[in-house]
Amino acid sequence: MQQIQLPSKRPTSPHPVLNLGFRVFFLSAAVFAMLTMAAWAYLLSKNSMSFGAHQLLPAFWHGHELVFGYSLAVIAGFLLTAVKTWTNQPMPFGWRLLAIWLCWALARVVYLFNGLAINGWLRVACAADIAFWLSVTVAVVKPIWMTKQKRQIGIVAKLLLLLLAQVWFYIAVFHEVWQGVQLSLWAALYVIIGIVLTMARRVMPMFIQNGIAAGGKVVLKAKNSDVLDKISLIGLFGFMLSDVLLAGVWNLTWANWLVGAFAAIIAIANALRLKNWYLPGLWQRPMVWSLWISLLGMVIGFALFAVLPLGLVGHSLAMHTVALAGIGMMTLSMMARVALGHTGRSVHQPLNGISLAFGAMVAAWAFRAILPLALPNDAYLISVGIAQGLWILAFVGFIVLYAKILWSPRTDGLFG
Repeated sequence: MQQIQLPSKRPTSPHPVLNLGFRVFFLSAAVFAMLTMAAWAYLLSKNSMSFGAHQLLPAFWHGHELVFGYSLAVIAGFLLTAVKTWTNQPMPFGWRLLAIWLCWALARVVYLFNGLAINGWLRVACAADIAFWLSVTVAVVKPIWMTKQKRQIGIVAKLLLLLLAQVWFYIAVFHEVWQGVQLSLWAALYVIIGIVLTMARRVMPMFIQNGIAAGGKVVLKAKNSDVLDKISLIGLFGFMLSDVLLAGVWNLTWANWLVGAFAAIIAIANALRLKNWYLPGLWQRPMVWSLWISLLGMVIGFALFAVLPLGLVGHSLAMHTVALAGIGMMTLSMMARVALGHTGRSVHQPLNGISLAFGAMVAAWAFRAILPLALPNDAYLISVGIAQGLWILAFVGFIVLYAKILWSPRTDGLFG
């Protein structure tokens, strides 16, 4: 007798915000982005850049919370959603997702209220941070392993490298080895930029051509190049090794020329990608031009790294140019798109006002990365302060537009 297979039970969670990873992590990341930038602006306004015994340098606190706090929350939200689509396997939801989120949230609360002190509370943050990222890594790797998706090995490797960078950071902090703290943040930032470039290669051509078509037939296609993909990957790998190990750990002066050379390779490869992905009509689609400009900002940042050995720019300026484009502009654009698509809404009908949020982030990038090149030194902090305000404004716009969407069930009644 033939057996009748009953449909599997519909998943449930305590609240729609816990239905899928993007909801709780995108919303929390946006709120946290405002809070941590406001705290950083306060520290700078008080000229609180010094630190005493058993304290974190404020710049390290700022770097850690944007890299390991904000950025990893966005990546977690994206991967805990995308892997379900890639593998057709269930991802954490409900109480299990809440447990992962609570680890992230606990560490962020400790950093906001414990200040810069290296004490027992920081050990709590350490345990929570590592538990958070370890949980995310296991949740992502398990379905990829089960479905034997070898093409995702690069993502898995980057997740493990971020875990190692997090451990490196805390070991250096508790032993007060400040160079190690700085280099761990650089390493983590570059791995995150690698993830951003990988995701850009996978989704931007499709997003751009589909966005231009706006739900109709795709006529114009964004070109891809395997050669450019490999060149960009090799360039980033060489850049990371040169800047973190050769120039950073071993302090080899000639390594700056390697940093510049590999940065030039990345900039050229991705500039050619931008040329291949540029389609007429791009500027009429906020969900498209925001992605394109984000990658352009990263190209400009790596171009600044390319001239670093000539002494024309500082390392911090080049790094912030790449970071604000890859961490600020690109993540905001991706969150806005993913949140629409995965709540049953059309990505071809952006919410009114999202262009203003994107514009504020682009302006923040310009005030932090480009204007300092032309401004006198005494105007530098003013430019940075304006950039901080624009960053906060961009995320205020995102929260106003998306909080209800992320908090409510899908429009089509599906779980997710």
